[in-house]
Amino acid sequence: MRDFVIHEASLLNSRNFVSLAQYLVGSGYPLATGDWIVMDLSFCFENSATAQIVIDPISNELLASNAEFGRLVARQDNSNYSVSKLFAASFPELILFTDEVLSTGRAWTDVLVISNYRLGELRVEATGQASDYQGRTLIHITLQSHNQLTSARDISNANQHFQSGIGHWNQVSRVFQEFERENQLLLDAAGEGIYGVDTNGSTTFVNPAAEKILGYSAAELAGRNMHSLVHHTDACGNHFNVDDCPIFAAFKLGIVQSVDDDIFWDKNGRPIDVEYTSTPITVDDVIVGAVVVFRDVTEKKAAQRRLLSAMEEVQHLKDKLELENKYLQEEINETYNHTEIIGNSDAVRQLINQIQVVAPTEATVLIHGESGTGKELIARAIHDASNRSDHSLIRVNCAAIPEALFESEFFGHVKGAFTGAVSDRAGRFELADGGSLFLDEVGEIPLQLQGKLLRVLQEQHFERVGEGTTRKVNVRIIAATNRDLKEMVAAGQFREDLYFRLQVFPLHSIPLRARKEDIPQLTKHFLNKAALRCNKPNLNVSMAELEKLKAYDWPGNIRELENIVERQV
Repeated sequence: MRDFVIHEASLLNSRNFVSLAQYLVGSGYPLATGDWIVMDLSFCFENSATAQIVIDPISNELLASNAEFGRLVARQDNSNYSVSKLFAASFPELILFTDEVLSTGRAWTDVLVISNYRLGELRVEATGQASDYQGRTLIHITLQSHNQLTSARDISNANQHFQSGIGHWNQVSRVFQEFERENQLLLDAAGEGIYGVDTNGSTTFVNPAAEKILGYSAAELAGRNMHSLVHHTDACGNHFNVDDCPIFAAFKLGIVQSVDDDIFWDKNGRPIDVEYTSTPITVDDVIVGAVVVFRDVTEKKAAQRRLLSAMEEVQHLKDKLELENKYLQEEINETYNHTEIIGNSDAVRQLINQIQVVAPTEATVLIHGESGTGKELIARAIHDASNRSDHSLIRVNCAAIPEALFESEFFGHVKGAFTGAVSDRAGRFELADGGSLFLDEVGEIPLQLQGKLLRVLQEQHFERVGEGTTRKVNVRIIAATNRDLKEMVAAGQFREDLYFRLQVFPLHSIPLRARKEDIPQLTKHFLNKAALRCNKPNLNVSMAELEKLKAYDWPGNIRELENIVERQV
């Protein structure tokens, strides 16, 4: 047991490790000094000021993490959190980083992004070191927030500037005085407002145009913080933090800031639409402040609003066309950018024969099959071979629609029908008029909506949400599911009459494990497709690798095969 405590300590969560040691002491087990040293090391790991994790890059396991890491990702329990899931937003960068650690023993990067449970994506700086443990190569990684480190560095730089002495700031004051004196004629004649601020945000000079626009005199503004006077609140009345101010960002970052849509507030509290540039001023390569040039664009903005109001009906029609185009763009999916079903197996030939039989008819088709077997490809083949091929095939992913929005997605809505309905919107049935409607994952349609769907399928009539006018459509339905609808009917989760209405002509999408003789042809197709996208021509797959592919059961079916080929490319 003593050996286990010593050797396994680095892989245990330190809270569990301390509990184990306390249990041993309470049970009368003699712990040597070396054992307590291991406990202290684990305690230090747990209470480190920086986030610490230990990962196995081969098995994708997060083996250990400390309390600071839990705070960084806003999760207390990370025991079942895989490394790839943690760094999902920057997985390619993680691969490069771990490869460098394994090659050189140690590496640093500032481009990784982790998943924070509350905030979403969080950019971090990471230092990694590799170590061998019982035949496994593990990586110990220290993580710190990139934004916090950047802010700390900025504060450090500011402190260094402050420490340079009061003489430096007297020099800064003279710089702005000389600037104002040398450009006095220009400042007086300019129609744009111009003012200067030092790195504390204090106003150093103001031209007459700025006085006129803002309503303050130069004496009232001199030495006062310009942000707190004229830039303190956004257009909605929310406080605008000085740390987010683009004007101050010019001398914090040393980069010219240009903003064409912002708000200043005049002396009477009236908002002014402005556009401005904030340019950093340097002395001996040290940033000492910024000069701001701004323009009152209130009338320009008002004219734009009047123009938009006059074009409201035109915009409504434009939005409708854009919505239809958005739906049509869903047909152009990289995964299904070919029109032929690839394969020469008996199962594929039989499927193609069934498609040729049903396509010219108006029969409703229900495609059964596992995920990744190409059900959408079958639906497109049916549509393309039908008399409706000149019209659109509109796809609805029923699994991706929030339950409250199903009726609106299917049938559309009118303005004001519910909160958020700011304009009329056509539904998928209306857009598919004359063509085909592909209901993917049809088993996910809520039970309360199935009755309305059945009525539209039978009568080809519907009403938009919030509208009493009945609309007529001519739509062919092609549905697909990876669930057993018959079992759902028996369980009361799917309407029996809707099931039989969809099951006019059933088709079965064949899993890849049942058509392994097609794997070489599919592999070649996906290889050429991925090689073209990655600009890597003349790639081939050996016979030995093809045999390995054919020996695999492919639970993810054709989608899994394509992903593996693309990853290898």
